[in-house]
Amino acid sequence: MTPTTAPRFRSLVLLLLAAAGLLLGCAGTASAHAALTGSDPQQGAVVDKAPAQVSLTFSEAVSLSDDSLQVLDPKGERADTGEASNVSGTTYTVKLHSGLPDGTYTVAYQVVSADSHPIAGAYTFSIGAPSSTSVSVADRTAGGGAVGWLYGIGRYVSYAGFIVLAGGAAFVLACWPRGAGVRAVQRLVVSGWVTLTAATLGLLLLRGAYTRSGSLGDVFDLDLLGQVLQTKTGAALVSRLLLLAAAALFIAVLFGAYEKRDDEEKRDLTFGLALGGGVVAAGIAASWAMAEHASSGLQPGIAMPVDVVHLLAVAAWLGGLGALLVSLYRAPAQTPLEAVAVRRFSQVAFGSVVALVVTGLYQSWRQVGSWSALTGTRYGQLLLVKVALVVLLVGVAWISRRWTGQLADTVVAGTAARRRERESAKAAARPGSGGSGDTKRAAQLARQRAAVDTARQKRERNADPNRHGLRRSVLAEAGVAVVLLAVTTALTSTEPGRTVEEAEAAAASSSSAAASATGVVTLDIPFETGGSDGKGVVRIDIDPARVGANDMHVYVQRPNGRAFDIPEVKVAFTLKSKNVGPLPVVPDHITTGHWSASGVQIPMAGEWEIAVTVRTSDIDQVTVSKNAQIG
Repeated sequence: MTPTTAPRFRSLVLLLLAAAGLLLGCAGTASAHAALTGSDPQQGAVVDKAPAQVSLTFSEAVSLSDDSLQVLDPKGERADTGEASNVSGTTYTVKLHSGLPDGTYTVAYQVVSADSHPIAGAYTFSIGAPSSTSVSVADRTAGGGAVGWLYGIGRYVSYAGFIVLAGGAAFVLACWPRGAGVRAVQRLVVSGWVTLTAATLGLLLLRGAYTRSGSLGDVFDLDLLGQVLQTKTGAALVSRLLLLAAAALFIAVLFGAYEKRDDEEKRDLTFGLALGGGVVAAGIAASWAMAEHASSGLQPGIAMPVDVVHLLAVAAWLGGLGALLVSLYRAPAQTPLEAVAVRRFSQVAFGSVVALVVTGLYQSWRQVGSWSALTGTRYGQLLLVKVALVVLLVGVAWISRRWTGQLADTVVAGTAARRRERESAKAAARPGSGGSGDTKRAAQLARQRAAVDTARQKRERNADPNRHGLRRSVLAEAGVAVVLLAVTTALTSTEPGRTVEEAEAAAASSSSAAASATGVVTLDIPFETGGSDGKGVVRIDIDPARVGANDMHVYVQRPNGRAFDIPEVKVAFTLKSKNVGPLPVVPDHITTGHWSASGVQIPMAGEWEIAVTVRTSDIDQVTVSKNAQIG
C-alpha cells in the first residue's frame, strides 16, 4: 500500500465504522417505547364475578391523564369510576363500578411513555360469559391521522433545521471564515434557524392533540396547551425556543460584526463565537435528549450527554455538507470557495465520524437487542434500509474526499483578480490630466476590466474538472442525507425491536402461567395474506383444552398488537395420528378482532393440528396452522 493510498484506505475504514456508528446510534435514538406487558383480568379472560378494578402493567413508566384508562360495557358506556392511579412500579389501575352485569367489556388505554411517545390500545374480557358488544377497538391508536402526520413532519423539519443551523455556522467558523460575507451561506444558516423555530412552535401546538384527542380542532386549545407545558416534553420545547433566541443573537454577530472584520480580527473573535455557539448548540441538542429517548431506559445519565454529542456530530457532518454544497454552487467569483476550506471541512467531517463511531457503539450496546429483532420487526426492517443508505453515503463521501485531494486551489487567482480590481478602481479615482471626461472614461474602463476579470475567473473555476467532480459528489451526498434523515425520523417514532421482543416475551410468560393454572391452551400464529395490509397474528384460546366441550376465543391482531378488523376467520381441528378431521368451526364475531365459539367438541386426546383461515379482503386470504396437545 503506497503512502498516498494508505491514508485513503484508513479513511474508508473509519467511514465504514461511522456507518455502523450512525446506524446504531440512531437506533438508540428510538429507544424503548412503552408496551403493555400484562393485565388483570387478562385479554380474553372470562371471570365468574365482576372485579373491583382493572390493572395494566407496561414495560416502562407512563404518564396518565384524564380518561387514560377506560373500561366500557357492552353498550359502550363507562364501567369505571375514572380514578386511574399508579399502584406500584409500572402497574396502573382503574376502579370499576359495583354490580356490573355479565357480558364482554372493553379495556381501552391511551398513555404517554417515558420517551414522549403516545401509546394506545384495547382488549376485551368477559364477566360470566362472552357477549356481543357495540364497542369498536379498531381505531384505538395514538399519534395517527392528520395530527400524527403533521407531528411527524414537524419532527423531521426540526431535525433538518437544527442540522442546517448548527452545521452551517460551524462550517463558517471552522472551515471558511470568509464565508460569513457570502449571501448564499447567510441565507442557508438563517433558513435553518427559521425552520427550527417554526417547527418547534408547531410541535408545541400539536403536542396536546398528538398525545390526547388526535383532533386538529384541539391544536389551539389553550387548556390543552397549558397541560402540555407542564410535561417534560413541553418544558423541553419551551427551552428550545429560549435557546433559539440566543441563537438569533449569535447569527446576528456572525453575519454582522464578525463578517465586517479583517482576517486578523476574525481570528481573535472566532474562539469566542465558537465557544458561545457551541454552548447554544449543545443546549438545543439537549432539548431532544432530555425529553425523549435518551432520558429513559438504561443509564440515562450517560445516555443523554452521549445523545447530545451524537446529534452535534451529525449536524457538523451533514449541516457542513449542506453549507459546502451551497458554497460550491452559489459563492460569487469575488469570494470563491478556496480548496483549503474544503480540506478543513474534510477534517471536521472526519472528526465528526470519529464521534459518531464512539457514541454509536455505546448506543448500540444500550438499545439494540437481538439479531432476531433486526429482521423480525418493522423497526429492524427500517434499520436495514438505513444500513443501505449509510453505506451508500459513506461510499459517496469517500469519492468526495478523493476529489478534495485533487482540487486545484483558487486562492492565488482569486486574490490576483481582487487586487487588479482594487488597482483599477484606484486608477479610476486618481485625478488625470485629461479633465473630467477622461476620468469618467477611465473609471468606466476599469469597471469593464473588473467585470471581464470576474467572468474569466468564474469560467476558469467552473472549468476545473476536479471542482466539477466535487460538486456532483457533494450533491449526491446531500441527496442521500435527505433520505437518510427521513428514515431516521421514522425510526424515532417506531417501537424498537428490543421492546417488541420484551413485550412478546412477557405476554408469552403471562399466557403460559395462565395456561398452567387454568388448563387453557393459547396459540399465537403469525400470518401474511400478501395484501397491502395483510400481516398480523392470530391468537387462539381453548378452554379447558380437554376431551369434550370447550370454549374457543380467536383474536386477530396487527404486528403492533392492536386489534385487526378483518372480514372472516375460520378454524379446523385435525388429529392426523387417528385420521380424524378436519373438524370445521365457524366462530361468532364478538367485536373488532375478537371471535368466539362455545361447545367446541374435541372427541379424543392427542396432538391436534389447529388450522386457521384468515381473510383480510375479498381476494387475500391464507391458512396457517399450529399443533397443540389437547386432553
